[in-house]
Amino acid sequence: MQKPVKRGNAWRIQVKYKHLRDAATRDTPEECTQWAYKRLIELQLEYEKELENLNKPKCTLRELFHLYYEKCGQFKKSKEYTRNHLKWLDRYYGDLVDKSIHEITPKLITENRDRRLKMVQPATVHREMSLGSVVFTFAVREAFLIPSNPFNLVKKPIRSQSRQNRISQTQIEQILKGLDNYHENMVPNTPGHFVAWSFLFALETAMRKGEILGIHKEHDHGDYVHLPDTKNGTSRDVPLSHKARKLLDLLPNRKGGLIPHSSNSFRLLWQRNLKRIGLDGDLTFHDTRHEAITRMVNNQKLPVEILAKVTGHKTLSVLVNTYYNPTASEIAKMLNAA
Repeated sequence: MQKPVKRGNAWRIQVKYKHLRDAATRDTPEECTQWAYKRLIELQLEYEKELENLNKPKCTLRELFHLYYEKCGQFKKSKEYTRNHLKWLDRYYGDLVDKSIHEITPKLITENRDRRLKMVQPATVHREMSLGSVVFTFAVREAFLIPSNPFNLVKKPIRSQSRQNRISQTQIEQILKGLDNYHENMVPNTPGHFVAWSFLFALETAMRKGEILGIHKEHDHGDYVHLPDTKNGTSRDVPLSHKARKLLDLLPNRKGGLIPHSSNSFRLLWQRNLKRIGLDGDLTFHDTRHEAITRMVNNQKLPVEILAKVTGHKTLSVLVNTYYNPTASEIAKMLNAA
């Protein structure tokens, strides 16, 4: 810090810290000195911040997402969703994609959340933010790029209430008729037949679409089907009722998967049929899981602990509150029967 120098009717002083310089003009030498001491502290803090930034790994949000997919995402069940997410990062995050992850703050994430809510449903934004939080947790715990996850301080949108859809017998008949007039005892021989067969099998076993598409001949063990890889990452044995066993016996022996469909071809056939028969928007294939679980309780009287073994649920509250959907009339009949 230099001494104040008189310039006309005023006083001027200069300060320097490392390569940082500044100067000011004041009315008296005392005012110059006071300003200089304060400014020197500020310059020191600025210099330390510069050093800190130099030591931080340079990584943009876009680069972090790709790093996460390379190291972790491609090995997870959600790899397809993550891979598609990478293609549209500019849409999901706008200008944030090319910002350093060290500059991503809860405020910026909140602003981006509100922007997305004007474009898509809250459930979609909730799903996007959940993946974003996973990626930034990876940056903290695995890549050691940042000290904390900014997503943890931002509230996710409230998702809509879980679906409570049941499938009526009339709807079942409509769906089967639209899929090449399939019926329960028919050996499937068209792409539509195999979708219809899967629909009936799901209603009897509560299996997910992906689990049915993954059944191979060697997974059939007579009175149960072994699923080596399920959604929650563990294997599961699904017991077969007499009706489910009869359905499985209808399938022709094939190498590989018993259902000759990819996930996409199955989805397209299913959705086009729903649209053709006027049920699009009313049903999803996953509704078969709700219907099957509710039937198992109402008809087979399975206790919830056994039911969880059948369906693969690790959390009983999800099984009971989300998937078991009896109508008020069905509950009234149970009360009267008791």
